[in-house]
Amino acid sequence: MRPLATATGLVLAYYLLPLNERFEGSTALGLVLGLAAVAALFAWQIRSILGSSRPRLRAVEALAVTVPLFLLIFAATYYLMEQSRAGSFAEHLDRTGALYFALTVFSTVGFGDIVPRTEPARIVTMVQMAGDILLLGVAAHVVVGAVQSALARPPAGGSGPG
Repeated sequence: MRPLATATGLVLAYYLLPLNERFEGSTALGLVLGLAAVAALFAWQIRSILGSSRPRLRAVEALAVTVPLFLLIFAATYYLMEQSRAGSFAEHLDRTGALYFALTVFSTVGFGDIVPRTEPARIVTMVQMAGDILLLGVAAHVVVGAVQSALARPPAGGSGPG
């Protein structure tokens, strides 16, 4: 239940936070810092999986925070880009449209209804694509490895080789 509540809280925050900056250097820096925060959060979560008595549950919780946060950072960036320079995408992006676009890029569906038109929008979309591959490939591998390591260790207080 906690993973669902966390993901719901993140989506609510996305819709409620005042996103009214223009997409400029400071916003691009915010994207970089946001992605660094996601990486740091992910590293902390891997440590908590390794030390958990319920590593599978902890892994679900970790992914329930990391994936939505990653996607919402890009959705906010796309939204700010479109607000700053209308026409950055094939159609106007409100918050829902920006989240929709981030999800279609993440899922590699690419319906073609929304496409980046400007160079900055294309660059950010390419960064998301690369991040998606890392998140799906490397991060999933790391999470599974952490769960397996945690399950393989002897229980705390148990009798191990002495």
